[in-house]
Amino acid sequence: MPGTPSPAANHSELSPLRFLERSAAVFPDRTAIVHGDRRYTYREFGAEVERLARVLRTRIEPGDRVAYLSPNTPELLMAHFAVPLAGGVLIALNSRLAGPELEYILDHSGARVLFVDSEFLGSVAAARAQVPTLHEIVEIPDSTNPVYAPPGVATAVYPEFLDGAPDDAPLHWGVEDELQVIAINYTSGTTGKPKGVMYSHRGAYLNSLGETFHNGFTGDTKYLWTLPMFHCNGWCTPWAVTAAGGTHVCLRAVRADAVWDAIDHLGITHLCGAPTVCSTIADAPQAHPLAAPLRITTAGAPPSPTVIGQLESLGVSVVHVYGLTEVYGPYTICEPQDSWAALDPAERAVLMSRQGVGMLQAENARVVDQQMRDVPADGQTMGEIVLRGNNVMLGYYRDEAATAEAFAGGWFHTGDLGVMHPDGYLQLKDRAKDIIISGGENISTVEVEQAIISHPAVADVAVVGVPDQKWGERPKAFVLLRPGSAATAEELVEYTRGLLAGYKVPREIVFAEDLPRTPTGKIRKNELRAQEDAATTA
Repeated sequence: MPGTPSPAANHSELSPLRFLERSAAVFPDRTAIVHGDRRYTYREFGAEVERLARVLRTRIEPGDRVAYLSPNTPELLMAHFAVPLAGGVLIALNSRLAGPELEYILDHSGARVLFVDSEFLGSVAAARAQVPTLHEIVEIPDSTNPVYAPPGVATAVYPEFLDGAPDDAPLHWGVEDELQVIAINYTSGTTGKPKGVMYSHRGAYLNSLGETFHNGFTGDTKYLWTLPMFHCNGWCTPWAVTAAGGTHVCLRAVRADAVWDAIDHLGITHLCGAPTVCSTIADAPQAHPLAAPLRITTAGAPPSPTVIGQLESLGVSVVHVYGLTEVYGPYTICEPQDSWAALDPAERAVLMSRQGVGMLQAENARVVDQQMRDVPADGQTMGEIVLRGNNVMLGYYRDEAATAEAFAGGWFHTGDLGVMHPDGYLQLKDRAKDIIISGGENISTVEVEQAIISHPAVADVAVVGVPDQKWGERPKAFVLLRPGSAATAEELVEYTRGLLAGYKVPREIVFAEDLPRTPTGKIRKNELRAQEDAATTA
């Protein structure tokens, strides 16, 4: 049409790179990163990202994969901007994986450069020999954790690597195609080999805006890194906090004393993590009522109403979100209603433990039957949770069959079972593979777990289905007790019987010293089931 504006004037490709470019220009002297004795302003943050990007551009071609094996340090935070600024794709590796597991991901992704924190250098000692595409391994020292690094593994040390930056190489803080891949996040691989989940610049940008809005990030935000940055790119929070011009407070490991020290002395306003992080904070000897607001966003498993109540009694605001690696982390949020404020704290905690409604940047979740029909919104009828929208992955890297299966019917199939309540709030009931079918009745392990953990002596619990000659399956509970607390199996069975129908109550309760977990805090129920299967067949 005559008079139609040029597309260049009314459209730009979305990328979270814009967030650091803006904050470095608008808030150059504001503190951006705190890590031990290190401090970076936004000017310094942007400048070091540019240095790293310039060096990387001499090592990689557009679209090449660059991997990082690191705890939550400034270097991994900077990689979220420097790698895509150089035209690369970031692979943030799970720092708890063993050497062969790391080698599989490096080989599958075709990584060309690997950056490794000194502590983990031994884990990749054989990587260069096992991964044909891997050309360089760069060691990242950290003054907060000086360790001996085995010689002969790294080809360069991080400060020296940065010294090779060309001073005059031009950089463009954007992309030509917002749907190009910004990062690949590998799943935990509990049911097979890990799959590489591809994130786009557009999806990362939009999810970051959703995180900023729902968390209330501002320039006054002091965000504590208790959530691993390797997990869904830290739920896109590296980009979100930067967009707000807030302060990133890095933390190598989640320890109760370190978390409370940061809360008390660094003015932490926000943090994220699995329910185990919530329990660590609530049960810590250092725990005390807070004078200033603190907001915790939790996900990874349905949080216990008991733990939510504990934290609220300390003055901590708990927000529950739900998502998966395949949807950039959080996708739904349990938005509190004004009317909930008048409820009894225990009643309010039950409502807050639900998975909620679609976030601002997301679409509404559906709960469907096997024919993709919505189940009744009665809070009782279970179905599979399916999702779609801007924050669903591009697909699985080099795995067309798995991608097609996940997107069957035009929706992403989560494999999670849930119910839809009459008020439109989603509630997760179980993973499809974790549901217990006993005598033809479905038993939600989450429901049983939340009943048991409401007992004051219980710190954590996992419930799995075990074979039963009469009923097919029955629930069995593995319980961790709180330090200094005591309870018998009989006591917990009787307590649970007062909360659940009889067929849902575990007849067998085992007291454990620990529970197998993924690096993000989820309990590996597949390992517990395998132990039970082995014991049954022995």
